[in-house]
Parts: sequence; structure tokens; C-alpha cells
Amino acid sequence: MRLQIKKGLSVFALVSIIGYCNGQENEKESMKNPLLSEWTGPYQGVPAFDEMKVELVKPSIRKGMEMHLNDIDKITENPAEPTFDNTIIPYEKAGEELDRAFTYYGIFSSNISSPEFREVQKELAPEISEFTSKINQNEELFERIKSVYEKSKKNPLDPAKQRVIDLIYEDFAMQGAELDKEDKERYAAINKELSGLYTKFSTNVLADEENYVIYLNEDQLGGLPDSYVKSAAQAAEDRGEEGKYAVTNTRSSMDPFLTYSTERELREKVWNNYYSRGDNGDDYDNNEIVKKILKLRDERVELLGYENYAKWRLQNRMAKNPENAMDLMMKVWPAALARVEEEVEDMQKVADAEGAEFKIKPWDYRYYAEKVRKEKYDLDSEEVKQYLELGNLTEALFFTAGELFNFKFSPVEEGSVPVFHEDVKVWEVSDKNTGEIVGLWYLDPFARQGKRSGAWATTYRSYNDLTGAKPVLASNNSNFIEPAPGEPVLVSWDDAETFFHEFGHALHFLAADIEYPTLNSGVRDYTEFQSQLLERWLSTDKVINQFLRHHETNEVIPADLVKKIKKASTFNQGFATTEFLASAIMDMKYHTTDPEKIDPDTFERETLKELNMPDEIVMRHRTPHFGHVFSGEGYAAGYYGYLWADVLTSDAAEAFAEAPGGFYDKEIAEKLVKYLFAPRNAMDPAEAYKKFRGRDAKIDALMRDRGFPVPENQDQ
Repeated sequence: MRLQIKKGLSVFALVSIIGYCNGQENEKESMKNPLLSEWTGPYQGVPAFDEMKVELVKPSIRKGMEMHLNDIDKITENPAEPTFDNTIIPYEKAGEELDRAFTYYGIFSSNISSPEFREVQKELAPEISEFTSKINQNEELFERIKSVYEKSKKNPLDPAKQRVIDLIYEDFAMQGAELDKEDKERYAAINKELSGLYTKFSTNVLADEENYVIYLNEDQLGGLPDSYVKSAAQAAEDRGEEGKYAVTNTRSSMDPFLTYSTERELREKVWNNYYSRGDNGDDYDNNEIVKKILKLRDERVELLGYENYAKWRLQNRMAKNPENAMDLMMKVWPAALARVEEEVEDMQKVADAEGAEFKIKPWDYRYYAEKVRKEKYDLDSEEVKQYLELGNLTEALFFTAGELFNFKFSPVEEGSVPVFHEDVKVWEVSDKNTGEIVGLWYLDPFARQGKRSGAWATTYRSYNDLTGAKPVLASNNSNFIEPAPGEPVLVSWDDAETFFHEFGHALHFLAADIEYPTLNSGVRDYTEFQSQLLERWLSTDKVINQFLRHHETNEVIPADLVKKIKKASTFNQGFATTEFLASAIMDMKYHTTDPEKIDPDTFERETLKELNMPDEIVMRHRTPHFGHVFSGEGYAAGYYGYLWADVLTSDAAEAFAEAPGGFYDKEIAEKLVKYLFAPRNAMDPAEAYKKFRGRDAKIDALMRDRGFPVPENQDQ
């Protein structure tokens, strides 16, 4: 989610960002900078992506921060007694120009990075930390906010205003606004150092993703699907290796290679490359950086009186404290381990029957799991992919949004809205009933050099009444392997679910109906819930029958193949749950342990051993490339949130399953939008869920979904 720098002022809500410079830019020249300029064109203005240049980034960010600080000065220089209208409203509106500059910065950082930009990023990272400290530690500003907050406790404001002042006050308090002068200075210094470390961590991972590419010859393609071979040939040609086949060091390339390649030695090499990112003992090694990050985080929260980083981080999350988060994870962990044991036994039988003289290793897991899937469920993942064409899946997203939200998606004429890369396509989003424009949806689907791996959603402009209720500008970003010219984009079932997942985030942005910008902020162990829930519509009959069609014949996916998919829905849940939970538990262990006792490599190995981590599986994100946790603070001590959200997801999905209209029940869909999407953070998440479901969520549905035994009396 794009940073709105004035809300949740910790720089670490981002992934890696920038700061304030004392040097002054010429104001007249700066305002000519298109990265700062007010957006023009259709839809009440859109980003000038066609005018982006790396050399414009530093002056735009620096001038934007200067202007934002001037906005803050106007608030603190007001001699009138602090009120919501003269303090909170201008605070909410402050920093418009900087918000615009950060939109472009985020694109450069995530979608089209380059060596030149990384140098800019490195230079600006500590500056943004100084900038945020200038606001977080502005005593005059905090005193005015505190005054409004304390008065509201005696004479409550209307619900939206009260929620805003509560969130703003809480954020300032958590960021050290009440520290004394000496501690504030140390707090700011720590933040500055951390911002540089986060940027370096991210840059190192990206470098390893770009530097470790394996080129195959034609005799090394055994088992690989034609679609993968063609894409690999194109990837090699793009890198100047025509006639060869490139396995890039990203999940979208690694995962299918490990699933299908018959070349065991190559599988091991590809596996090692991927899981060793940031851990190669070279200039891009992240282990020392992790140690420094953990020590600085702990020192910083000690200044605020917290025992460890996790206690500080979770105080305003749904889990409330690390004990509750760990309790949930440890309820699921034993069942996941038991399932892994069964899965490995099944895979070893297949390997032994083939005459293998080895025990299953991590680089064998996907390969033999696929064989077991075919044997046990007669389900061939490559056969399924023939019905999962990206264009059809995109239409499936639009259909789902139309049924649940009354949204209509219409392609925007090419060239009418600027884009930052030729791959990006844009759709207009409108209300089906009224025709009113809701916003735009940008899709950047393909992997490329300079684009970070994975899939994510972001907003270029969020909705709120205060600043004009302009159309939302939302985007989804994927890393599908770009096909050879004329070939279809076919994706796996898992990737199709991820596509729906990220679109759920976009719908959360597009459906927002809030009064103030701060209410667009998210509660980390709740914001994944809405997107995880949307995954469920992929396997509904209406989507299957209309959009899961063979890319050549246009025939609907056969009913017996759908039955196999649904029957196999709990297949490999041991692997999926264990690799995720290992990362989530390690994240919490890192942030509840004295950092002086932590050497990342040793701590990871020893902690996983204590947890009885299976030898055949590794963490989904090993420590040296765990960007969720160490390239910023968005998911630090919060990676468990995916599981917390999944409890809500499974429980909410059963509400639809039990309704007369199933997943398209109009009454339940209306409550879904009203309570779970539109309010964003205008309502306490626990209260919002209760309004939707009529009760708190229970863990039972999650365990059923994963095919695990349901424990007795195990409410979340």
C-alpha cells in the first residue's frame, strides 16, 4: 500500500524510503518538477508517469518535504486554542505535494528500479528519517494534538472524528513524541540509521535476484512444460543469451522449475540460488544488517519503556500482544508438522518406486509433490494451467467485483492515461447502477529486471471526503513470466489465487467510503483478511463456468477436473502451512529475544531445530531475504498476521457458504462491503467483523479448510 507520509508517520511503514535535506532548492524551479506538480488530465488528474525521470526524484522529494514542513509550521504557529478544525484538519491535508512525489518514488523503487535510482534511494534514505523525526518529535504540534485528544476524552467527538484523533495521538505516542530531549535525539538517530539499513537490505536482495541466473541448454529441459521453455528462451534472449534458456532467481521462475524439472542437480542449484539470496558471504550478504536492525529496534522501543519490539508493535493490532499471536500459531503448528510427515512419506514411496537412492530433500519436495498429486488425485497441474489464461482470469476478477460491489471495469483507450511501462494496462471503474466513476485500476503483470519479485497492490490516490472524494487510483502488480510473442499467459492455480488475493486489496481501496485520510490506514493483521477472502471466488461455479476456459478450444474446464481440484484443495497443506508458519514464528522469535544473543544464521537454525522443523522444508522467507520484516517495518513482528487474517477468512467464507445465495448472496455481499471493505480503518476491526458475522471468528473453519483436525474449544 502506498505511503501517505503524513499518516502513520513512521518511515518504516514503507519498505525503504527517504528524508529531509537542509539544502534549499530553488522554489520556482522545483515547482516545475512534474513529480511535484498537481496531477492533470482525465479522472480529476492522473500521475504523469510519462514524465518520470530518475534525475527528478531528489529535487522533488526534498522540495516536497520542505513544503510539508511548512504546512506543519502553519499549524503550530496558529495562536488559537487547538481544535479539531484548526489542528487535525490541516494536519490531514498537509503534504499533498510530497504524497505525489512519493507516488513516483514508489514506482521507481518497486517496478522500474535501476542502478541509478538505487544510488538516489541510498542517498535519500537517511534524509526521510530526519524528516519524519521533525514531525514526530515536533513538540508544538504534539501538544496541539494532545490537547484535542484530551478534550475529546471528556467530550467525545462524532465517531469518525474520534477515530481519527485516537489514531493520530496513538501514532505520535508510539513514535516517541513524549520522550525527553535526549531520548528524542537518540530515537531520531536510530530511525535514521535503520532507514539506511532497510534500503541496503532491499538492494542486496534485488542484486542477488538479478545476479544469479542459470542458463540451460536444450538437453537440460527435461520435464519442463512448453510454456515455461518458451518463456525461459525469451528471458535468455532478453539477457543477450539467445539460444539458451534462463531460470531467473525469482519465485515465479524457481517454483515451476522445481515442480517439473527432471534434472535433480539443476533443481538443487536453482533451489540454492533462491534460498541463499542475501546469504552468500559477499558484498550483498544481509546477515550483519539483520543483526544491526534487531539491536536498533530493541534499543528504540526500550526508550519508550517496552520490553521488546514485538510488545510495542502489537499493542494496536488485533492480536494485542505477542503471546496471543504465538498462541494462535502454535495451535496450528503441530497439525502442520503431522501433515508434512504424511506428505513426505507419500513422496518417498514414489521416489523409491522410481529407483531413487536418496531421501527427499527440499529441492525434491515440489517435484515429488506434483507426482503424488497426479497419483493420488489424478490431477495434473499443467493440465489445469491450460484453463487459467491471464486475460480470462482478469475478466473473472471484473465479474466478481461486479457481483459483489456493483463495479464495472472498462478498458481505457491506450494513450489516454499515462503509464510507466508498456506492459501496464488501465481500466476505468464505475458503479454499474449509477454510472458514477469510482476510479482507475492499473495492472502491471509481468516480471522484468528492476522489478521486485512477488505480487502486491498499491494506491496512487486513496478515497476520502475531506480532500475532495476524487476517483481512487489503484494498482495490482504481478510477476508472471512474460510469454514468447503470440503465446498465451498460462498460470498455476496458486498464482491464480494470488491474482484474486491482490485484487482483493485493490477492491478494498476502491470500495473505501471514509471521511478523513487517516482512516485509510490499516491494521496489519486485519488488512490481509479482505484480500484472502476474495481468493474464495476463484473456485465458485459462476467463475469456473464462465472464465476457466481452455486457451485454444475455449471449452469450459471439465467438471471432473474441477472435482479433482476441489478434492485436492487440502493437498500439500503441510508444506504450505509449515513454510509460512516457520517464517512467522521466526519473525516473532526474533522480536521477543534479546538481540545481543542473536546471530541470524545460528539463531535461525537452532530455533527451527527446537520447533522440529522438517528437514525437507525451509522457511518461505529465510532471514537474509525476509523483506517483509527487514526491508522495512510493515510486517516486522507482524508476519503472523496472514494466519490471523486467514482465521477470519475461513470463518467469513462459511458465512457465505451457509447463505441461501451462496458466495453470491446479495444480503451477505451487502454486509461484506458495508462492514469489511468500505470502512477501512474508520471502525475497530474486531467490531467490524462482529457486525458482519454476528460473533467473533473461530479457528475451527481454518482447520477444516486445511484438512487439519479441529481442536476442542479453540476460539481465536
